[in-house]
Amino acid sequence: MASSWCVLEIGMCGIVAGVSGRDVIPVLVQGLQRLEYRGYDSCGVAVHTGGLQRARSTARVAELIEQVKTEAIASGTGIAHTRWATHGAPAVHNAHPHFSHGPGNSSTNGTAGRVALVHNGIIENHDELRAALQAKGYVFESQTDTEVIAHLIDSLYEGDVFAALQAAVAQLHGAYALAVFHKDEPHRVVGARAGSPLILGVGEGGQEHFLASDAMALAGVTDQIVYLEEGDLVDLQLGRYWVTDAQGRSFDTTQRPVKTVHAHSGAAELGPYRHYMQKEIFEQPRAIGDTLEGVAGITPELFGDGAWRVFKDIDNVLILACGTSYYSGCTAKYWLEDIAKIPTQVEVASEYRYRTSVPNPRTLVVTITQSGETADTLAALRHAQGLGMKHTLTICNVATSAMVRECELAYITRAGVEIGVASTKAFTTQLAGLFLLTLALAQVRGHLSEEAEAEHLKAMRHLPVALQAVLALEPQVISWAEDFARMDNALFLGRGLHYPIALEGALKLKEISYIHAEAYPAGELKHGPLALVTSAMPVVTVAPNDTLLEKLKSNMQEVRARGGVLYVLADADTRIGSSEGIHVIRMPEHYGALSPILHVVPLQLLAYHTALAKGTDVDKPRNLAKSVTVE
Repeated sequence: MASSWCVLEIGMCGIVAGVSGRDVIPVLVQGLQRLEYRGYDSCGVAVHTGGLQRARSTARVAELIEQVKTEAIASGTGIAHTRWATHGAPAVHNAHPHFSHGPGNSSTNGTAGRVALVHNGIIENHDELRAALQAKGYVFESQTDTEVIAHLIDSLYEGDVFAALQAAVAQLHGAYALAVFHKDEPHRVVGARAGSPLILGVGEGGQEHFLASDAMALAGVTDQIVYLEEGDLVDLQLGRYWVTDAQGRSFDTTQRPVKTVHAHSGAAELGPYRHYMQKEIFEQPRAIGDTLEGVAGITPELFGDGAWRVFKDIDNVLILACGTSYYSGCTAKYWLEDIAKIPTQVEVASEYRYRTSVPNPRTLVVTITQSGETADTLAALRHAQGLGMKHTLTICNVATSAMVRECELAYITRAGVEIGVASTKAFTTQLAGLFLLTLALAQVRGHLSEEAEAEHLKAMRHLPVALQAVLALEPQVISWAEDFARMDNALFLGRGLHYPIALEGALKLKEISYIHAEAYPAGELKHGPLALVTSAMPVVTVAPNDTLLEKLKSNMQEVRARGGVLYVLADADTRIGSSEGIHVIRMPEHYGALSPILHVVPLQLLAYHTALAKGTDVDKPRNLAKSVTVE
């Protein structure tokens, strides 16, 4: 990719760094292993050994660990990184950490350099900075925007690496999380964040300190975490640390408190499953149960103090999300307008922030994000706030995330750590949280009777059992997957509440099996997509026994009349039977408004087993990564 392009980073790199009186290499590489699920195509580590020494690889972290052992790399000061390529191909010379070698000097020697740096994010003005640094004699060995920052800090260095970093970030436009050290300052690592997450870990007795892009990277090392805010800079030394703003004003412990965060590394263990995605599909009954634990009744306070006042003050809902989270928002629109009788708009976050819209101060802005750090959704939230829409709520899986901190209200799902790139349990727990929001708004608006509330709560409490029954359909789904593995394309159809579920099913299949898949409202078939239907184009149909069933049956006949082959997820009482060209899996029971949470599970299993049959990398599909924290 040409370095002059302003590109989108579609993955999230990982940072781990530390200063300690002991060898930090085990902490750094173990941290990288815990961040592997986010996706990466190269990795590396650099340490202070009097000079600078590093090891880099385009293989997995396990290979990097062997390289570190072979080269006997050890130090009390180091930085490490997993990279997802944006500027420059995935190659060792583009891998982090990057070194600055000084004007006129270049070296491919792993022991050369003055400044060592790792970076998550995108620097938008890297071309201008590169030209200015080349004019000063700096030689570039990579195509990355990151190397620009290393040279820039080197050019500004006058004996204090923190001061050089402070001066450098003033010239950067874009998003970054940085960890840096200099060969002349042992036992010192400095960092900065703007638009990309970075946390500080306070080690045992406060004598060692760490930086990471996720607290999970430090699980087992420390649970004492400081969440750095937008624009923060941090200075780590043995036995002490400072956090300041870009102007150098220090923050005290009330402004940047140390929080105890239990990021259990065991949550990432694969256990008896072949892949994390498989594990996470089968964890959904537990995840839904945990997400609904403690919900004894419907009350606005489920979403935070002051929620009743906020819900009384709003007259419409705006949902902002990306990817799978966007499809959960699309499903919630049907619930909110049907049950709570409140106008609802759903926007793709990356589009919303760049278009002219008509703000309404009585809007409840709802963001949906698994990580709570999704850059486009955070930016869309801030855009909405900037337009005067102050009432904000997030449905999020990470209680300590930036999204939760920036929203007025929140509902924290309890899906647990999700490792597989293709989201499963995060999606269904989001739906559970959004259904609770629907009921709370319906209650405040006078559209939820006591009888209806009791019915809905009973149905929600039954969800874990109902999901177990759906998971028992796996053998039938496997037989479908054997057919799909031979196909290059697929169509997914749904109507009403289940159209977003068809969209999610198509997304899952294309993400991990690389089969081209599209989803449509079934009524749209005759407006164009029907031209694609042949016997080589399987058509997956979500067919609950709802008010649109008869119309859906007509759409299915349109497919059969053109030689298309149907794969139907049907409720038991739909009177849709298997016959030539029609394959039917019967769902255990009709589940009314909550049916989307059940119908999506066989689609997840279909994608998983199709990918398995094709031999693709289920948990780490090509070109994709788990968290999207940079535009």
